Amino acid sequence: MAKELLEKGISSKPSYNISNRSRIKLSVEIEERIKEFLLSNEKKNNSGLHKQKMKKIDIYEELKAEGFVIGYTTVCNYIRAQEHKESYVKQIYAPGHTCEFDWGDVKLYFNGKLQVLNLAVFTSAYSNYRWGKLFYKQDTLAFSQSHIDFFEHTKGVPKELVYDNMRVAIKKFVGHKEKQATDGLLELSNYYKFGFRFCNIRRGNEKGHVERSVEYIRRKSFSKKINFTDISEANAHLEKILEKLNTEPQQLSDNKTANELFTEEKEHLFSTNIPYISFETAYSKADKYSTIIVNGNRYSVPDFLVGKLISIRIFAEKIVPYYNNQTLGTHLRSYGAHTWTLDINHYLTTLFRKPGALKSSIALAQSDEKIKTIYQEYFTTENRDFIELLQYCKNKNTSIETLEKAIGKLQKICPTNINKDKILAVIEKSEEPEIKQNTDNEIHQYSQELLKQLTEIYN
Repeated sequence: MAKELLEKGISSKPSYNISNRSRIKLSVEIEERIKEFLLSNEKKNNSGLHKQKMKKIDIYEELKAEGFVIGYTTVCNYIRAQEHKESYVKQIYAPGHTCEFDWGDVKLYFNGKLQVLNLAVFTSAYSNYRWGKLFYKQDTLAFSQSHIDFFEHTKGVPKELVYDNMRVAIKKFVGHKEKQATDGLLELSNYYKFGFRFCNIRRGNEKGHVERSVEYIRRKSFSKKINFTDISEANAHLEKILEKLNTEPQQLSDNKTANELFTEEKEHLFSTNIPYISFETAYSKADKYSTIIVNGNRYSVPDFLVGKLISIRIFAEKIVPYYNNQTLGTHLRSYGAHTWTLDINHYLTTLFRKPGALKSSIALAQSDEKIKTIYQEYFTTENRDFIELLQYCKNKNTSIETLEKAIGKLQKICPTNINKDKILAVIEKSEEPEIKQNTDNEIHQYSQELLKQLTEIYN
């Protein structure tokens, strides 16, 4: 026995009986005071004042201010012991049933300028199939457009969408738990026939797939590459990354890829044929610069509409002006401040009367690079001819590619003397229909037979 005790004492760590040890500083009075603070926090939580709750450090500082002698670690340990650990229930999802949506912010550089963008992410709960798109704003138009684009991408609609407490989805709270959906969400739901539900307040884990997806997609897509020309290039890069992620084997799904599992889901999705259209309507009078103003930014309209009232459809990514129910073209929507977005074709009549204004115009500066190159190489001293060439292309719906091909032919024939008339002559010649010889008539056949006989005689 003595030997056992000796060996145990040598090989074991010393142990102490602390079961009857009393707390020196954490008195009953301090415990009761901390409980009062925690009760106050719970009341604030239930009243929607969760951002004004006291943290552990606040409770510790208040105790010290009241004259209690206690350490910060002791306060933290006691509060932690009072908290109830939450348990979770593993879910099983049916194919094509549940899809989760969330927003995340992404910071990128466009031509050296830092931009804060919003990343809309959809994640299928069954297959973990991910899709995302960048928007400038996290508003109703972007929210609706993200759904429209996702359903167009998948060619189907899941039976249920899950959202957290985002303002673009929840119009207002009715009581502590009931939520009223926004008009935008209701319109989408009615059109595409999907149901929806919301997570409880501060319970992002209730849609755990997409919570992880936002962080995962953002890290995989934009941790290495953050410099782009514009949002279109950034979205193209994001699309390539998502294609790669959806083809990677998933250990928790028997190494099946998200693409393979999503293929199984497609037959369970609601079918969709015609995409929903989401826009806001506004009105603006065309000013002396033949522009309309939308949210502080200017967009051009044809110059004959100066002084006219223009109807405008504002989408998340574009604006479409109308006059007398006729579309006047499309502009990419600008999210800058006091920007000008001009189409040179809207100013051809004015420029024909004032050709000298062409060279320094914003309309020319914002034109396609191919158009600017043609002007700089061949028409810097012939502004009126260049304007007439653009007018011809507009009236005949001639593409820039056709214009370039005509110039390419002239460069082989007369590279030092290319002008408007020669370009138009080549374009018109190339557009003439080919005259097909009729080889079925008797005269042609007789001539061919006669030539054959003469050839034989000669030989």
